[in-house]
Amino acid sequence: MNNGGEQYSAIETQYIRRRHKHDLRDNQCSSALVKHIKAPVHLVWSLVRRFDQPQKYKPFVSRCIMQGDLGIGSVREVNVKSGLPATTSTERLEQLDDEEHILGIRIVGGDHRLRNYSSVITVHPEVIDGRPGTMVIESFVVDVPEGNTRDETCYFVEALIRGNLSSLADVSERMAVQGRTDPINVNP
Repeated sequence: MNNGGEQYSAIETQYIRRRHKHDLRDNQCSSALVKHIKAPVHLVWSLVRRFDQPQKYKPFVSRCIMQGDLGIGSVREVNVKSGLPATTSTERLEQLDDEEHILGIRIVGGDHRLRNYSSVITVHPEVIDGRPGTMVIESFVVDVPEGNTRDETCYFVEALIRGNLSSLADVSERMAVQGRTDPINVNP
């Protein structure tokens, strides 16, 4: 598994080995990315777990239309903002575990080149600068399209994921700060 040129810590490696196993075929690439967020795990998970609202933190998503009840097997049709080589992506919820904080999706259609794409996102509590923080790990596997190399394909997908994780950190950290600075309501 490629790691985007990053070195993993021992704890990151342990989580990746435990929760981010992908069966890799010859024509595929895979990678895992890690993001440390200065916001508590429950707040970060509340955004990640919303399969029906990826646009809450994913900057490339303009709209999401659900088919199903948010259970395993539910499908969402995602509209992608202009600037990317796609306009729609059809994605199925493969795994949702609120206790272990695991979300897994598979792309099942759309007008893009990400074939046989699946990803797993896990959310883990940690302490950052003496405060509750969150380690988010996202891994994926995808076919390498005809005419592309493994490195090109991984680089493209990693760039998208980095953008999503950076936005997740921004949104989560802003929510955490707002939660700490809201005035205390003295009147019940």
